[in-house]
Amino acid sequence: MNAIATVILAAGAGSRMKSKKPKVLHEIAGRAMVSHLLGTVTELSPEKSIVVVAPKMDDVRAEVSPAETAVQEEALGTGHAVAAALPSLNGFSGDVLILYGDTPLITRDTLDKMIATRQSDDKTAVVVLGFEPENPAEYGRLVTSKDGNLQAIVEYADASADIRQINLCNSGVMAINSAYIGDLIGALDNKNSKGEYYLTDIIEIARDQGLNCKVVVGDEKELLGVNNRMQLAEAEKIAQTTWRNKAMSAGATLIDPESVFFCHDTELGRDVIIEPNVFFGPNVTIGDDVRIKANSHIEGTTIGKGSQIGPFARLRPGAELAEDVKVGNFVEVKKSSLEKGAKVSHLSYIGDARVGTGANIGAGTITCNYDGYDKYKTDIGAGAFIGSNTALVAPVKIGDGAIIGAGSTVTKSVETDALMVERAIETQKSGWATRFRKMKKRLKK
Repeated sequence: MNAIATVILAAGAGSRMKSKKPKVLHEIAGRAMVSHLLGTVTELSPEKSIVVVAPKMDDVRAEVSPAETAVQEEALGTGHAVAAALPSLNGFSGDVLILYGDTPLITRDTLDKMIATRQSDDKTAVVVLGFEPENPAEYGRLVTSKDGNLQAIVEYADASADIRQINLCNSGVMAINSAYIGDLIGALDNKNSKGEYYLTDIIEIARDQGLNCKVVVGDEKELLGVNNRMQLAEAEKIAQTTWRNKAMSAGATLIDPESVFFCHDTELGRDVIIEPNVFFGPNVTIGDDVRIKANSHIEGTTIGKGSQIGPFARLRPGAELAEDVKVGNFVEVKKSSLEKGAKVSHLSYIGDARVGTGANIGAGTITCNYDGYDKYKTDIGAGAFIGSNTALVAPVKIGDGAIIGAGSTVTKSVETDALMVERAIETQKSGWATRFRKMKKRLKK
């Protein structure tokens, strides 16, 4: 196979997004659109990856690093954007994929088909990716000959009634033989109503030079271009459906798939059961035989085999759960390790802590890890039992097998196998409540 280079056009400001953020940095499942696309093209092992940006797009440069960037100084059309990348292609020999940073759902299989089609014939200069939408609307049309070669790309505004009946539409994505790309782009002009250099014009130029142009047909869903927030939501929906189906095909049970939201990097083991209304943020890895109960929110977390989470649990970044751990309803865990068999069953906050093997944390327990300036660690030993409504004021260490009486505030370390109880002296005054109520009634008269 020939070498591959990719040119991703990402200079658009995205004014229709109504955002200060460049369009390609808007996220799908926790990842910028342009990074989704870069992740896909990386699978092709390209010799070069060039992202075309506008001036002052330092945030886009940072996002796509270490990919090379080229600057399109003025917004003069797609052909002009590709021209900005040509100096970076000097000395490159192979096939150049022209892609768009706001079309993040395109798959490797589709790109492989384009490359194979381009390489099937040395006289094939350009391969265009088309699609057949249910409603072709105002897309540009791809006009092909009987032998399947691409004759022209006709914009809707310029199309005759007969051409508008064609259902094969232009996605904008192309594969171009590097031997011809310089001449084709160099021959573009801007003699049109917008004064722009249209990449689509290279089809006519290539055919005038006796070169072939071909079409590969892709799936409409993976070619969705995102130009506004509605289309961003549509792309999210398509991506989520893909990942849900992939999860279930790989051995996970999703009781209500449409209510489960994955991040782009969520990893699930086999025989995982996910109940309704579960949300995964970035960097989550889940072992085999785990059950995630309803209405839980999980990010930055590793969950070991056989554990049970939720319902209504929140696992925050840095939560590391070993095998057979239980995190129950309305429990929040942040930057803490829970060792094998540990249980935090109800209404608790565990932050900056270690919970030892088999330890049991009672309802309402909190680790008081922050003093307004710094964070401190709580260390709970193996087999320890923490009574309900306990406050563990860090830094503090609870020894293995220790028992903390309910309602205690613990500020000093507790020895192994010790009992620690901290409570105020109880005071009881007989008949006080009756006298209090009588006094209040008299005062109201």
